[in-house]
Amino acid sequence: MNAFATTVFAMMAGSAMAFAPASTSEASSALKAGAPDRMWDKMVDKTERSASLPWLPRPAALDGSMVGDVGFDPFYLSSIPKNWAGFIQPPQWEETEGIDTLYWMREAELKHGRVAMLAWFGWLATDGAFGITLRFPGDIYSVDAIPNAYNAHNILVEQGSMGFLLGVIGFIEFCSSAALVQVSKGELDREAGDFSLDPLQFLKGKSTEESDKMKLRELLNGRLAMLAFSAVCTQSALGESTQGFPYF
Repeated sequence: MNAFATTVFAMMAGSAMAFAPASTSEASSALKAGAPDRMWDKMVDKTERSASLPWLPRPAALDGSMVGDVGFDPFYLSSIPKNWAGFIQPPQWEETEGIDTLYWMREAELKHGRVAMLAWFGWLATDGAFGITLRFPGDIYSVDAIPNAYNAHNILVEQGSMGFLLGVIGFIEFCSSAALVQVSKGELDREAGDFSLDPLQFLKGKSTEESDKMKLRELLNGRLAMLAFSAVCTQSALGESTQGFPYF
């Protein structure tokens, strides 16, 4: 009985195969020929692996030529083809060479890192972490009025001091964006984040190698500061007992 059932099943399978298409390779090739190019193929270098994430292909824009580049971009944001000049100047005003994604992101990374270094120091200094409590003069900025850095924002908004700070930051952003406008026009050959601000002359007379080491230190400290500032904000928000230094 089992042999008979097996024979019948084999015959039915053979009959079904007779009505199956001979090959799907031609249809598959036709579909591929009409499909647009994959963006992925332009965003990665399949011949190399990322230095920091060796299980992923290297982002095409991160070739190691930029200071601090270790190929860390798991979402391949640096490979997005986009002209970012429109964020600082409407494109209909005039035609420009534009600002590519990698330049824009390095500019943003340096700016956020520098702000985070100041912010982390300011947060801890406000809470007396370095032996003295640093505050602006005046009763409205005293420890009695503002007990700690965590509560400073809401209190200063109510006082009106944050409006002045917003105006100062807006003015600085407006002035610094002028350099990016010049870069987008091709009028200024400038490294991302370089405002020629070196009052202590750290880079004066330095070789390219020594200068790159200083730039790498700034970049690494900025990256660490962004993590550190996020951590101190989060730790302070856990409860009243963690709002003051040392935050635990």
